[in-house]
Amino acid sequence: MSYSPRTVPSHKQLIYETVANFGPVTKAELLEAHDITSSTMTRLLDEMAKEGLILVTGLGPSNGGRKPLLYQVNPDYKYIFGLEISRLTSTLGLFDLNMNQKSVVRWRMDETMTPERLVAHATKLMAAFMKDHQIGRHQLLGLGIGAVGPLDASGGIMINPQYFPAKGWEQVKIRAMFEEAIQLPTLLENGANTALVGEHWSIRTENVQHALYVHAGVSLRSAMMSYGRIVYGKVDMEGSIGQMIIDVDGPRLGESGNYGSLETYASIQALERQIRTRLKIDGALELNNAPVTPEQVNLDTITAGLHAGDPFIHEVFRQSASYFGVGLANLINMFHPELIILGGALINANPIYYRVATEVAVKRTYYSEAYVPRFSMGVLKEDAVVTGAALMVRNQMKL
Repeated sequence: MSYSPRTVPSHKQLIYETVANFGPVTKAELLEAHDITSSTMTRLLDEMAKEGLILVTGLGPSNGGRKPLLYQVNPDYKYIFGLEISRLTSTLGLFDLNMNQKSVVRWRMDETMTPERLVAHATKLMAAFMKDHQIGRHQLLGLGIGAVGPLDASGGIMINPQYFPAKGWEQVKIRAMFEEAIQLPTLLENGANTALVGEHWSIRTENVQHALYVHAGVSLRSAMMSYGRIVYGKVDMEGSIGQMIIDVDGPRLGESGNYGSLETYASIQALERQIRTRLKIDGALELNNAPVTPEQVNLDTITAGLHAGDPFIHEVFRQSASYFGVGLANLINMFHPELIILGGALINANPIYYRVATEVAVKRTYYSEAYVPRFSMGVLKEDAVVTGAALMVRNQMKL
């Protein structure tokens, strides 16, 4: 029942993806994009039309002869669930095959949100979505999950993600849990990869081939795409960017990890630690005329301090963004992507973070006139993970 994230697609599937991503398209446009004969293309298009996968939606402009047929994906042939499992919030979305978002809901990941409770909560929401849109189980293609790593994607296991508020998030057979609960094929992929897939799909007409996605939040996560495909390593370690050493004599964030690592200076955990240390010394932070204790420091209070103009929080926030920019420059100098997409809670907390990080990255990036990096906060933003997870399920649909 499970999807493999690295299945080689067939000609039929590749043609379907082209129609789904760029339709309405003509047969001539499809022939230009795929190296197959005209008769084979006609046969595959006829097959998909009879099966209800694609629709003939009208006639295209004529070049002197008969007007060509226009083909478009049938959005209601199937529906897909996308799920993001993260540390601060998780998100469930329902999509049609045009990747239109039918419904979406987010919830906080508190100390009660164990794996078992998350599965039960998401399953209940899925049932509500199906009822709202009058969708039968036979109309569902599957569930795509974008989760915090490290993962064993082929085994469907979340190995040992850090900093979850609830207990029990070690060696979680999350794919099997959902397949048992919802009786649908389920794909597991790390959230950074699905975010990059989703954001890349949202700008598909720009023909970006080489892209980098970096998430700055409780941890630092990254994903790379080359020639339009995700780059995989031997093992899944999406958080390894956080272990990039930027100060050989620096401290480390916790009881494990590298000394002087990027996450020690540029993560929510690092910000919270710096501000708590300051409060323990002089207790100088006030928000809305009320003192803030070290125990109350979190991203919400940090963001409130920024909006209130607290000079210490402002300086710590800028320093974190500057260190993050150094890490970005290291990645860019290694890979030289066309596009660098930045996401995560720190990027979205205040415009200062994105601005400072990108300015520092540009100054420290080595490039010639032939290469100038382009930065973006993305199009889908907080919906990137769920969209990409659902999209990966659609791309592996058995045709």
